[in-house]
Amino acid sequence: MTSCSLLALRSWPPLCAVLLASAACAAPGHAAAQPAVDPAQLTMEQAHALMLQRNHELQLARHAVAGADADIAIAGAAPNPILSLGSARLGPGAGPNADPLRKRAETSVGVSQLFERGNKREIRVQAAQQNAAAARGDQLDVERQQRVALGRAYYDLVLAQEKYRIATDTSGLFDKTLQAAERRVQAGDLSRADLARLNVDALRARNEVQSVQLEQQKAQVALAYLVGLERAARSIRAAQGWPAIRPLAAASEIERVVERRADVRAAQARLLAADRNRDLALALRTRDVTAGVQFDHTPADVTRNSVGFSVSVPLFTRYYFQGEIRRASADYLAAQAGLERTRAAAISEISGATATLENAAERVRRFQNALLAAADQAANGAELAYTRGAIGVMDLLDSRRQLYATRLESVAALADYARAYAEWLAASESASEGNP
Repeated sequence: MTSCSLLALRSWPPLCAVLLASAACAAPGHAAAQPAVDPAQLTMEQAHALMLQRNHELQLARHAVAGADADIAIAGAAPNPILSLGSARLGPGAGPNADPLRKRAETSVGVSQLFERGNKREIRVQAAQQNAAAARGDQLDVERQQRVALGRAYYDLVLAQEKYRIATDTSGLFDKTLQAAERRVQAGDLSRADLARLNVDALRARNEVQSVQLEQQKAQVALAYLVGLERAARSIRAAQGWPAIRPLAAASEIERVVERRADVRAAQARLLAADRNRDLALALRTRDVTAGVQFDHTPADVTRNSVGFSVSVPLFTRYYFQGEIRRASADYLAAQAGLERTRAAAISEISGATATLENAAERVRRFQNALLAAADQAANGAELAYTRGAIGVMDLLDSRRQLYATRLESVAALADYARAYAEWLAASESASEGNP
């Protein structure tokens, strides 16, 4: 099982895990089977499976991993031998029609081979392996970030759909009230000034419907980009509701969680790669040896055929690779600082996501337990009182505005919790088993 599938299993329900395993286990160079998804009934699990297959940022991260794996093969390749051919003493007497006794052309064939010393090849391979591990960690971290973006976009669409439903219901209620008010005006039971006030609020409600509709279309476009359904953006509809309020896990193992996060493990791999590159820079001072063998054919000589050998080594008389060593040491210190910064950022992200989620959960509970019921009760009482003439039209409009605002704030609180939960889940999850 690949690291992507294991990471997904930690974060999503079993049905989603099955979809993710089949998507993540597909070979990078082969076309994976596309899931049969109806954009008009898109669930979070389906959106996540599509993201793993079609997300543009994830595809770039996978290509980076493939390139890093190729670097391992490049680093482990031994130098190729060099074949050399030569000819000398070419003159008029060496032509094809000349007297054989006067042929003087000399020919030579040689092969030379560079032999690396100081374990340079082994160190290069180890550094490339650590860079590949860092690239895989980056891929997992990109997946984590895209999952956060997916959660935001998906619940932004859910919020826009809920706001559209609330705005449509409110606009329909105003239309019914306006029709009833017109009959009351004709009967002399309501002034035209009150009718005008109702008409203004009815028009505002219609404008709100159009505004929320535009917001929904923007949310559809944002979600479509993340899941690779740009051409079907207008037909996307979120079919899954708000997540349930869940108790948070204990934060006592935050350090352990941080050490297993994909971005932290990628930074650790880069530190190991920098350490290997530092060793490689020091190994440059170990002289490589080039050995060669050469066959010479000399017709004019008594010994017509001869074999020669050669060995060459560089002389470090002017430069001793001080720059490479200093640069490698600086890169190692930078990788150390990068690791510490990544750890600190991970701790801050988890702490901030936890605080945000707790605050969002408390707001949702307050709306569900008290505010919505109180606003509904006040609005129903105002409707009844208005039909009996106990209150004026302004009091009725105020109660409706209060109910509308409370309902919008309620769904906004649910959206805040859903987004905060997705961010907290991605921030506090650990990397999959094995190397990132």
